[in-house]
Amino acid sequence: MSLRIVFAGTPEFAVPALRAGAARGEVVAVYTQPDRPAGRGRQLQMSPVKQAALELGLPVQQPLNFKSDEALDMLRSHAADLMVVVAYGLILPQAVLDTPRLGCWNVHASLLPRWRGAAPIQRAIASGDTVSGVCLMQMEKGLDTGPVLLQLKTPIGPKETGGSLHDRLSQLGAEVLRDGLALARAGMTLQAEAQPKDGVTYARKIEKSEAKLDWTLAAKSLADKVRAFNPWPVAETELQGERLRVYQAIGLDHNSGKPPGTVLAAGKDGIDVACGQGALRLLAVQRDGGRVQSAAEYLNARPLAL
Repeated sequence: MSLRIVFAGTPEFAVPALRAGAARGEVVAVYTQPDRPAGRGRQLQMSPVKQAALELGLPVQQPLNFKSDEALDMLRSHAADLMVVVAYGLILPQAVLDTPRLGCWNVHASLLPRWRGAAPIQRAIASGDTVSGVCLMQMEKGLDTGPVLLQLKTPIGPKETGGSLHDRLSQLGAEVLRDGLALARAGMTLQAEAQPKDGVTYARKIEKSEAKLDWTLAAKSLADKVRAFNPWPVAETELQGERLRVYQAIGLDHNSGKPPGTVLAAGKDGIDVACGQGALRLLAVQRDGGRVQSAAEYLNARPLAL
């Protein structure tokens, strides 16, 4: 049987799932955040999901919220069997969750109950996790608390960045949605497993202020943070009077006994900085207004005093 699907999502992460959901012509409406000012000119910009929906010829709805009867009536008019939500950016009231015949499914970029919330990908890397994945969850009113229908796991590599894991989980999200939809079309009831009460963590939204490197922390922790915050907001520090953004770094076991933040070495291998435990070797950096370059290239133009 075919399904009538309403899709709700906003950022680039949700686009592969939208394409997967729309592959059989079952998406009857796409909900996304209103156009917002962006860029230097502060021109109104469509979300990536809206752009993809228009390319696919799908009708787009952009309510501020679902508090009005008008917004709820419009949603009900689609007579949806299912609503699929992927990084929509809006908490849905119970009236919305109850509208589709099969309720609302959410594709979430973590292995729940670990990393509920807004920034599961970056929080996982910053915390040194070695595995991540995606969950297809039956939505309920709580924040990412619903029972899990399906999940797919993937390792987090030692060189994984927030950007690379985002892209892989985005594709995995589309895959887990395809699997769920295939089962639903076959008339099968997906087995919903309640999330365990142990192991709950919250992935709060990333603030730009978190990008500053705190040299009193362990080198391993800082290296994980550099990976997690690439490509946004990008880790940063000040070395000998100049602000640097750090795109790539590795932790070293070397304990120099020098105060945290001291430059220990600067050469073709990188810039080694003392940490609370070990040392962080900066490998790729960016000066204000400059391009991303290797630490060796940076040092050719601006040698550091040791």
